[in-house]
Amino acid sequence: MRAKTLAVSFAAVLVAGCALKAPPGKDELRGEALPNLKTPERWTAGGGSSSAVAVVNGWLATFNDRELEALVKEALEFNPDLRVAAARIEQAAGYAKAAGAKLYPQVNLLARGGGKASGDGSGLQGVGIVAGWEVDLWGRIRSGREAATLQYVSVQLDTEYARQSIAALVAKSWFLATEARLQKANAESMVAAADQLTGFARDRERIGKGDSYDVALAQASLETYRDAVQQLDLAYQQALRALEALAGRYPAAAAGVAAQLPAKPDPVPVGMPSELLERRPDVVAAERRVAAAFYRVEEAKMARLPVISLTASVTSISSDLFVLTSHANPIWSFGAALFAPLFTGGALEAQVEIRTAEQKQAVAEFGRIGVRAFGEVENALSSEFTLDERAAILARAVAENERALEFANTRYRVGAGDLRAVQERQLALFSARTALTHVRAEQLVQRINLYLALGGNFERNPSGPPPASASSDPAGTK
Repeated sequence: MRAKTLAVSFAAVLVAGCALKAPPGKDELRGEALPNLKTPERWTAGGGSSSAVAVVNGWLATFNDRELEALVKEALEFNPDLRVAAARIEQAAGYAKAAGAKLYPQVNLLARGGGKASGDGSGLQGVGIVAGWEVDLWGRIRSGREAATLQYVSVQLDTEYARQSIAALVAKSWFLATEARLQKANAESMVAAADQLTGFARDRERIGKGDSYDVALAQASLETYRDAVQQLDLAYQQALRALEALAGRYPAAAAGVAAQLPAKPDPVPVGMPSELLERRPDVVAAERRVAAAFYRVEEAKMARLPVISLTASVTSISSDLFVLTSHANPIWSFGAALFAPLFTGGALEAQVEIRTAEQKQAVAEFGRIGVRAFGEVENALSSEFTLDERAAILARAVAENERALEFANTRYRVGAGDLRAVQERQLALFSARTALTHVRAEQLVQRINLYLALGGNFERNPSGPPPASASSDPAGTK
């Protein structure tokens, strides 16, 4: 009866030892990583929809541009950064597989031959199969496997966020290239208007109603607009090269972009700030890295405990040079080994300290990414709200400057005004059109920033985020 009680107690100790501790929960992690951050019930910046639905999938399609969608697809396939990220996923999966493999017995084959010499002069020949298994009594190996698996999950999530970021960057670059094209066209229209005004000034000089001063003034204005066209043409080429580089093409500035900017999509359902950290792949990836660091600490702590290994082998050995004391073949053997670190000069304790510091760093990194995520949403919302107001103001300014230029041209033609008034109105109209075009492009850019900041997906039917915990084993080692 006493022996049975001891056996039950020993089994209970084994079960308790096998159970792994859980990493910090979400609330505990956020309290430690973001101690001074109080999440409000609503976003403080204006803009966006008050709908509780927070994730907008398929945001790329809201711009109704098939060419842009095709370019994003091309970039996702050929972008060099994403190809590097894909290789990192394979690497992380390999580490997870290697860490989990230690949970299983290791079986090796040893054979030697070669007659009397047998390679080393011993004359021994034979074959043997040796199996060894480390009993993961304390959970050291499983902690290492959990850490490697969580690291693999975090790499998956980082890669998914990189995909979303590349899609957003392509779309923003597309709209900025379109803006550059429109700005160049705007400057070219001002060149045409200034050229016409210069011709009119020469006509007035020829008939005696004008002078050389007006001609020189008109010509100087014309050359200024021509210089602006050259600058904007360079900006347009650079925007095209940036777009081509994202798609993995040669930067030849040969890509085509839309002739006009699309209409701004409907307001975004921004949801609540408290939901943000659960949606964004980069934030969830940082959370997984904290959990992985936690298991690294556990692994380092358990490395200080004894290691028990079981071994078994079957061998068959013969010799042509001397007589073996036992002629029984094959020979079977079973055994166990105990390894307990007694004195390591503080190396194992140092490993615990190192892993603990790494966990603190992972927690701090989670806090940094979390604060950045909130800031990106608030900045995108406030920018969008301000840009909407500016767009309305600038649209009115363009309309009024067009009217004023028309009046100035009429007065100059009938001799009631001078050339400088016309040029001032031309410059004011050019500036207003330039600002309005920039604001309309920036509206689209900030809308994309908002989609990305909220954790939205550019695909209509995303396959879903990678697994949220280490329960998904990429190597099938569980």
